[in-house]
Amino acid sequence: MFHVLCFMNILWHGQSFFEIVLKGDNGGTVKIVIDPFSKEIGLRPPRTEADILLITHQHPDHNNREAIKGEPLAIASPGEYEVKGVFVKSISAFHDNSQGKERGEVVVYRIEAEGLKLCHLSDLGQRELTDEQVERIGEVDILFIPVGGNYTIDAKAASNIISQIEPRIVVPMHYKIANLKIKLDGLDKFLKQMGSEDVEKLKKLKVKPKDLPQEETKIVVLEP
Repeated sequence: MFHVLCFMNILWHGQSFFEIVLKGDNGGTVKIVIDPFSKEIGLRPPRTEADILLITHQHPDHNNREAIKGEPLAIASPGEYEVKGVFVKSISAFHDNSQGKERGEVVVYRIEAEGLKLCHLSDLGQRELTDEQVERIGEVDILFIPVGGNYTIDAKAASNIISQIEPRIVVPMHYKIANLKIKLDGLDKFLKQMGSEDVEKLKKLKVKPKDLPQEETKIVVLEP
């Protein structure tokens, strides 16, 4: 376990697959992996390891545990967990806007570690969050949100939910990229909706608590 956070590195591999590495000042690291996908969706899943593995729901573009080496703490259901100084709260939500009648439920994750608060919204299909969900999610520094529509919320609904949560940084996910076989909208619709069409694309997001924007929400686009 580490006590002072030097920085957090966030990598995106496509769909909802993220690697989050917390690095302490003593050289210790904790790696969190969220929603690794299988190759059947057209993308090649990287082989990586993790201390914590978060699965939002049991679809093949989100639950490829075999891609993750080692023996991580695997979480796939609502609850509250703590490991290596990382606090994880998992919250029930719906994969559609019909109370789960079409595509069932998903798990939304709130992650808190060393002064940073993250939220991964999974394949959220609700056009808006309930008051209870907003309360349970709480304050968010970095929000990972689906924007590709068809199987999740679209650009307009994503914009509304961002207004509900009011995060400091938004990282869009689950949209059309090269080689992906799943039919989704492209990123451009979301950026236009948010009025952020000239956003710089990054290979990784490196962030410290002191670097968080203090005024307007910032859109960060990661390249897989």
